[in-house]
Amino acid sequence: MTIQPQIELLSVNKHYGGFHALKDINVTIPKGSFVALVGPSGCGKSTLLRSLAGLESISGGEIRITGKAVNDTPPRHRDVAMVFQSYALYPHMSVRDNMSYSMRLRKASRAEIDAAVADVAAILGLGDYLDRKPNALSGGQRQRVAMGRAIIRNPKVFLFDEPLSNLDAALRVHMRKEIRALHDRIGATSVYVTHDQIEAMTMADHVVVLKSGVVEQQGAPLSLYDTPATKFVAGFIGSPAMNFVGGIVGDTGRAVTLDLPGAPSLPLARTMEPRRQVDVGLRPEHLSIETGGAPGIETTATSVESTGSVTYLYCGGDPEIVVVLSERERISQGDPVNLTIAPDKIHLFDPETGAALR
Repeated sequence: MTIQPQIELLSVNKHYGGFHALKDINVTIPKGSFVALVGPSGCGKSTLLRSLAGLESISGGEIRITGKAVNDTPPRHRDVAMVFQSYALYPHMSVRDNMSYSMRLRKASRAEIDAAVADVAAILGLGDYLDRKPNALSGGQRQRVAMGRAIIRNPKVFLFDEPLSNLDAALRVHMRKEIRALHDRIGATSVYVTHDQIEAMTMADHVVVLKSGVVEQQGAPLSLYDTPATKFVAGFIGSPAMNFVGGIVGDTGRAVTLDLPGAPSLPLARTMEPRRQVDVGLRPEHLSIETGGAPGIETTATSVESTGSVTYLYCGGDPEIVVVLSERERISQGDPVNLTIAPDKIHLFDPETGAALR
């Protein structure tokens, strides 16, 4: 069965005077999917979301919702609902009145409003708070009210603009599970902007990584983790970030020598162009400590952090290599360590273009 696209962004460009904020963005979002736009501050993700909502006009290209071009369609007629980082609730209104505001503007009947509010409050667990004002609610409850105000409109698309940024770490984890569960329950199409790649990886079906207004890579979360297309994506997806070390491919093309003290050589799972300069990517969680004498990266532990279940090991100095160990290791600052990695877990990138080398 063919799934029809709910949203199509076709060669979308946005200029602010001489600044090119969005550069030929092409993204297709199927109906019912959860898509995350992720990237560092200033990459264009919020501009893209606001353009989709109609809060920004685009300079070129086309935006389609359910097959219809909406470039010139005002926000209120695009059938999208936006949940903001700031919640944007009316402080003088109760939860009930905040959630039903759009229905009251449409002059829906009291019976329709009461039924819709009751349904949405039940979904969000807000039934006991309908008569409270926003200042009597916690941050998580206020975020639920903001989502309820969007849900009650029954839009084609939900747009989330960093909705969890104002919450503490524990509540962010809880709310991201709630948002994803809500998405699945109501069968929505959701577009979610975040700078937090953990949110993007854990919540989304499809992740779009942006850098300086350009789509660096898009795809399923684990495909971006396993096969990043560029050094930027490799460093952005994954926590802690991937380690990068300069290197050169050996004469046989089956090993890479690292620009580290002692010039350690690591075997490769594929044959590369001999003597080629490369940037070598090593994920912290793929590195391990070799105790059997096999050749690896001989270095020194400069710092050790244990959380109980995980140990973070910081090695060397320039560049620093971070290692994530799932076991409690008896390692102290200043101890020598020998690090190894499976050949098929080594990533190689072109030093000039940043493109992945397969």
